[in-house]
Amino acid sequence: MLAICCMSLFIVSMDGTVVNVALPSIRADFGATVADLQWVVDAYSLTIASILLLSGSMGDRLGRRRVFQLGLVVFSIGSLLCSVAPSIGFLIFARVIQGLGGSMLNPVAMSIITNTFTVPKERARAVGVWGAVIGVSMAFGPLVGGALTETVGWRSVFWVNVPIGIAAIILCAVFVPESRAAKTRRFDALGQVFVIVALVSLVFGLIEAPRLGWGSPQIIGLFVLSAVAVLLFIRHERRIREPLIDVRFFRSFPFSAATITALCGFAAYGAFLFVNALYLQDVRGLSAFDTGFYMLPLALATLVASLISGRLVGRFGTRPSLIVAGTLIAASAFSMTFLTATTPTYMLVISYVLFGIGFGAINAPITATAVSGMPLSQAGVAAGVASTSRQTGAAIGVALAGTVTGAGAMAIIGPSFAIATHALWYISIGCGIVIVVLGIMASTPWAHRTTASIGHLLEEPAVAAAAAVAAETALASSASRAGTAARAEPASRVGTAAPAGTAAASAGSTAAMTSAAADLDGRADGRTDGPTDARADGQLVMRNSAQPEMPLSAVHSTRASDDGSTR
Repeated sequence: MLAICCMSLFIVSMDGTVVNVALPSIRADFGATVADLQWVVDAYSLTIASILLLSGSMGDRLGRRRVFQLGLVVFSIGSLLCSVAPSIGFLIFARVIQGLGGSMLNPVAMSIITNTFTVPKERARAVGVWGAVIGVSMAFGPLVGGALTETVGWRSVFWVNVPIGIAAIILCAVFVPESRAAKTRRFDALGQVFVIVALVSLVFGLIEAPRLGWGSPQIIGLFVLSAVAVLLFIRHERRIREPLIDVRFFRSFPFSAATITALCGFAAYGAFLFVNALYLQDVRGLSAFDTGFYMLPLALATLVASLISGRLVGRFGTRPSLIVAGTLIAASAFSMTFLTATTPTYMLVISYVLFGIGFGAINAPITATAVSGMPLSQAGVAAGVASTSRQTGAAIGVALAGTVTGAGAMAIIGPSFAIATHALWYISIGCGIVIVVLGIMASTPWAHRTTASIGHLLEEPAVAAAAAVAAETALASSASRAGTAARAEPASRVGTAAPAGTAAASAGSTAAMTSAAADLDGRADGRTDGPTDARADGQLVMRNSAQPEMPLSAVHSTRASDDGSTR
């Protein structure tokens, strides 16, 4: 069962990196512009980002195995359509179908895992394997894509998914049990529409602006439409009982910082992959396989840094990892500002390794920062928003890559493209600086207080009711003890005994609330020496001396997935 779920993660994750290497071949086949190639990548990322928060809840409501199989069918059909695409427009459409299927796989598969492996130790091991698959798919995606593109053709990058998908569908029917959530959230259809309109119109405007002109009515209208959709979304989410995203989350500075960090980090990553795939093949004249081989240091550095970052977060908190991540991303981008058509290979490798380490160090602290101090009942939702931010950032990064370099309207890329990328690297430097600043600020006592101040507002009704009953019981017990003490003391001392008892009860209540708010974050200095820890794969886990480690995503088995999706 675990192998089946990991199989789905492998093909979905690899599809995000394997296609970049094939882009120049796709452009040559269809005579496409760089803007068309941007849509080939972003049609997939945007679709996943737009409905990621919805897909998990579909599994909870309709049945996880059913939705998982549906996702495999849709993803396989999308892959098949991509492999036989007769035009660039059809390929972009097929990538949307792929994204629809992919959005159903990862969140639902994680929910299946956490509901199947009920023993904490087994569940933790399963989640660890799940996280390792992400690193493997990212590491070997460019190399596999380059080998397939050069030996068979770019279409093989897509049709290789079909037999894997068919095998997973059959195995899922035989080995995966059906399950549903006891309680499901309502479908926020209007909120989902606002999210799609906001994201698509923003990315559409960024990609098409070089061709249509920044001052054209169409581009201005798209940006205005995106802004209006965001405002309407916020207004709508505040007014309904079960929102798609609870906007009160953003009152927590660590949560807002995690969202912005994910946007900046993955925007830099999306732009880095897209631009370098074009640079290596169209400017330096490398083959598809050699391009994948050149990018292998980037992927391997990302894999190794991800494993180390998880341990650093568990031992020292999120601040060191985020400082390292932002600094190295900025350093790599700075080295790329000297990029020319004849830059020495060793300089490229150094830049790739620096970026890989920086990007690899960012994943674990993003999730840890997003859920830090959040009530247990809301940690999954917070992680889901962070995951959506990752996909959105990647899509925006690819869109900016063509816009800033001016390549969006080009049909041919020449040596001047290397110089045109310099402006993009300065933006990436800015992203790295933002990551460092937010990483420092998000672990301050003030930041933790912003989360603690809203924790009680975000509790589920049942949890809040239980907390209220517990608080009333504690106060009643304190009052009873105070009354007993008052009757035992001389009358002259009753007047001071009661306030002292009340103050003690208040202090105890405050300490309990502070402890609960810090459970997912550790100490005020950013250390996580408390009841949470981070595994080597970046998975945040609950620590208990009497029990094995249990991942937070396992605690919220129907709320969070390893990639942050909610159900």
